[in-house]
Amino acid sequence: MPAPTVTSAEIFERYEKIRLRLPAAKFPHRSQFIDNLGAITDKIDVFLLDAFGVLNVGEQVIPGAVERLEMLADQGKQIFVLTNGATYNSNQAYQKYRKFGFSLKPHQVISSRDEALSALNDIPDHFTWGVAATDYSAIEELPNRTRLLADDPQAYDAVDGFLFLSSAQWTDKRQQLLSESLRRRPRPFLVGNPDLVAPREGGLTLEPGYFAHAIADETGIEPVFYGKPYAAVFERALRAVDLTGVDRSRIAMVGDTLHTDILGGAAAGLRTVLVTDHGLLKGMNASDLIQRSGIVPDFIAATT
Repeated sequence: MPAPTVTSAEIFERYEKIRLRLPAAKFPHRSQFIDNLGAITDKIDVFLLDAFGVLNVGEQVIPGAVERLEMLADQGKQIFVLTNGATYNSNQAYQKYRKFGFSLKPHQVISSRDEALSALNDIPDHFTWGVAATDYSAIEELPNRTRLLADDPQAYDAVDGFLFLSSAQWTDKRQQLLSESLRRRPRPFLVGNPDLVAPREGGLTLEPGYFAHAIADETGIEPVFYGKPYAAVFERALRAVDLTGVDRSRIAMVGDTLHTDILGGAAAGLRTVLVTDHGLLKGMNASDLIQRSGIVPDFIAATT
């Protein structure tokens, strides 16, 4: 869809308006400012890293991120990418980060899509999902029957529920068709990416969470979200961690967004690191936003 003109300030306000749909958490009284993740290796054994705004911005790798992860690995730290990206399946996401130069193994890439698809295993086989995705989203791997949503109004009314994985090919017309269909007949509405926006080279792009919350406001139907800041994806990530001798206070969620990465990490009982120079908060006064939202990270880093 066309590049939006939404600003980071507008998205912060939008996150605050949907705060009642987000989990609650406890936060430290104040944050410690650090230059990068290398400053806290004596305090943290496991790093859960958001992707956009921490490792990359669109298709551009953040300078020094590859070297930073190599340094952490050399020190014996456990490293996982915990992303809300749901357009690609796990193997596609893994291959992307390998192409970027990150020395990761498949089990180290954990996505909200993984959690959403796991939830589908409990749905009867005869169920048909209308899927908001792209032609390259590999929806054939879903355990139920699927129908890729496009511009045919009948397709929206014919399915048993909706699964929102990607907004890359979403349009205002498709948003209207989805809203109208749900008004006519409420059905399950699952969202594989709760993010409102993602930072890319040309600015912010609107993500599935943005459209899902708009549907909730319009119809009163509450989506089920899979991904940060919601608990299920953190539980999935922690199952991948070797917790032998590791306390949760030595596990850190590292991200660029207060209302997803930092809020979700705190709600899961983890330490949190806000990266400010590359993602959603780039150019903004992070301290002011922290004070206004009450979402306080343990650490604030300029870069990864």
